[in-house]
Amino acid sequence: MRVRAWLIFILCALHLFISQLYRATNAVLAPWLISDLSLDTQDLGLLSAGFFYAFSVSQIPIGIFLDKIGAKRIMIALSFVGMAGALMFSLAQGLAVGLAGRLLIGVGMACNLMGPLKLMTEWFTPKVFATLSGLLFAIGTLGNMVSATPLVLMAERFGWRLSFQAVIAFHLLITLALFWVVRDRPDDRPSRADSPGGSPREDSLFGRLGTLMGSRDYWIISAGTFVRYGTHAALQTLWAGPLLMEVLGFSSFQAGNILILLNFGLIIGGPLWGVVSDRLKTPKWIIAGGLLLLALITFVLRELPPGTSQLTAGAVFLAFGIVSASGMHVYAHVKSLFPKEMAGAAMSGTNFFTMMGPAVFLQGLGIAMQMIYPEASRGPDAFGTALMICVLSQAVIGGLYLFTRSR
Repeated sequence: MRVRAWLIFILCALHLFISQLYRATNAVLAPWLISDLSLDTQDLGLLSAGFFYAFSVSQIPIGIFLDKIGAKRIMIALSFVGMAGALMFSLAQGLAVGLAGRLLIGVGMACNLMGPLKLMTEWFTPKVFATLSGLLFAIGTLGNMVSATPLVLMAERFGWRLSFQAVIAFHLLITLALFWVVRDRPDDRPSRADSPGGSPREDSLFGRLGTLMGSRDYWIISAGTFVRYGTHAALQTLWAGPLLMEVLGFSSFQAGNILILLNFGLIIGGPLWGVVSDRLKTPKWIIAGGLLLLALITFVLRELPPGTSQLTAGAVFLAFGIVSASGMHVYAHVKSLFPKEMAGAAMSGTNFFTMMGPAVFLQGLGIAMQMIYPEASRGPDAFGTALMICVLSQAVIGGLYLFTRSR
């Protein structure tokens, strides 16, 4: 059983890897997308936000059915939807088809975090959940790293469309492996249907969502992850590329290397904060402190002038990644506040806001930059305004997070 548990963990990590890869591609592919699909700044923001809108809305049915149907079947079915969307995106000639493809990719990746977390709940003990979830996020973050310099090199050599289709082929392989290897729970563990039930409200299909909606902690935790991942992903998956290349003057190759440092920071921070969280018996303090510190780092990023050295910019992005990784543990936090029978619903409900954050910040920042600075929507002043919006959001919600409960 231990061997199967770790094989399941590896396949779960690979599915999170592919999700992270898909969602972050637009940051380094932006020059090709602007040219080939005839996009402006607002269009580019919408194209990237489409993934997150579809992903977040999909959390509602996933939250309802994940505990009932099981992670394996949902992950496999949605993976094929994602591959169809990725193929559509790779063949797009304009915004409409490209956006449709990104929407389908978002739906297809929607269970590639909640599914693995649900499987880990079944196959591993609660005392190691935060540590393993941190390791899961760290491995998944390798997808962001591949979407940086390696993807630039592939796109320059083979074209961005063929490079995207190579990702689809890898996605197909790991989906087939998931089909053959994964089980929803160990053979000696009863299914949900055979287990003693909770209260009638918690056992009803929509009752779990109602329980979440009535919890103050759920709303604060959800607001925290909305802002933390919203500002993080807006930078990582799109706006960091134009900021580094068009404002700070780095080449696409240098920008890719700096983005790798951001992702390397996530890889360091995920397991690190997971261990700290397990030692503290709660992730509350690392999440609240992380949001406040992230506001400071984002402000430092805002103040970087054109001509900043690659070393300095890399250090800021590395620090951003390490600190931002603390917010990955909102799932361990919200999971600890609700019964095990509600684990899937609680984590999926929170993940709705995790993924809605990037959609709102990606598109919202793009609209703000385009409207306030129509003649220089990707200039220094436009990015300064966008980053200040991020700073204020992080600071306010970081203070609010201090009032959540821990268990």
